[in-house]
Amino acid sequence: MRRERILPRANWQQRVEAIGFGFHTLDGKPYWREDACYVFDESQIDTLETATAELHSLCIEAVDRIVRTGRYAELGLGEEPARLIEQSWFDRDPSLYGRMDLSFDGASPPKLLEYNADTPTSLFEASVVQWHWLEDVAPDSDQFNSIHEKLIARWRTVAGGRVHFAACYDNPEDGTTTDYLLDTCLQAGCEVQALDIEEIGWSGKAFVDLADHPIERLFKLYPWEWLMSEPFAAHIPKSGMRWLEPPWKMLLSNKAILPLLWEFFPGHPNLLPAARVRADVEGPVVAKPYWGREGDGIVVLEANERGEDKPFHVYQALAPLPVFDGRHALVGSWVIGDEPAGIGIREDDDRITRNTSCFVPSMFR
Repeated sequence: MRRERILPRANWQQRVEAIGFGFHTLDGKPYWREDACYVFDESQIDTLETATAELHSLCIEAVDRIVRTGRYAELGLGEEPARLIEQSWFDRDPSLYGRMDLSFDGASPPKLLEYNADTPTSLFEASVVQWHWLEDVAPDSDQFNSIHEKLIARWRTVAGGRVHFAACYDNPEDGTTTDYLLDTCLQAGCEVQALDIEEIGWSGKAFVDLADHPIERLFKLYPWEWLMSEPFAAHIPKSGMRWLEPPWKMLLSNKAILPLLWEFFPGHPNLLPAARVRADVEGPVVAKPYWGREGDGIVVLEANERGEDKPFHVYQALAPLPVFDGRHALVGSWVIGDEPAGIGIREDDDRITRNTSCFVPSMFR
């Protein structure tokens, strides 16, 4: 695994805009970078793929254990979300996708930092944008990237009838991600309808769209913890609507799953020690809020910093991201259904990855 400096394609901005990637630059700074790329060898890709499959399997087993033993309070979840989770899990509601954030230096076992299992973004960049880049820049190389094909195949399994897609469309990243997923659903032969999350109504019997059509299956790029705090949350159990992602994903998208994973599978080479009490994890740790996103609220505590335990926080052993040319690189490993499907690399000059961190394409030889 290495970072190579390369020449960007001529007129690269126009090239990525032509395929629908409009937020390549944020506040005058490039979010998409192609003055560099990450290069892996085939064995490293095999390692990432195997670790992702193993971690996903552990996570699914953890969900089953939590549901069967009712350990919701340890994840900060009350009675209403618990009932939704249980019904969803026992009904075997299918999942569409998720992204694991891994610390991987190319030599040591990949370590799970968190599982973005509910509303992961950077999907379009990983699936489409970097694939077009590869075809232009290194057509003789390969890329760990079957995201697009696996999404289309997965829609044929999980979709029935019309699928509505909802997001906060005033956010370019959320809008692009949702529209991309809608397009893959359409390519799978499904009927689709897009709407803003605020355009969903309640008829007294069902959730409806702007034309008063019942919403039977909804993909929503809107976090479950936000949904459960909305006034219409009381209607969810009686609506009969099927959700993507399903309610049981509330367990995996919650960072409080990390101490439970360590409890269930202690010493696993792809997991890190984690607890809800700082003193229970030796050495430097990363303090993480249960529901933080894009680095929000994350703090690194050194070995001599005990800190004060905060409610709704977990403490995970620090697994430093590898540094290349002064940039900290994070591997986002995608899961479609239950299968590993590809990776995307985010990097930053800080050791905490945030929504301003850059996306850098990758390949393997």
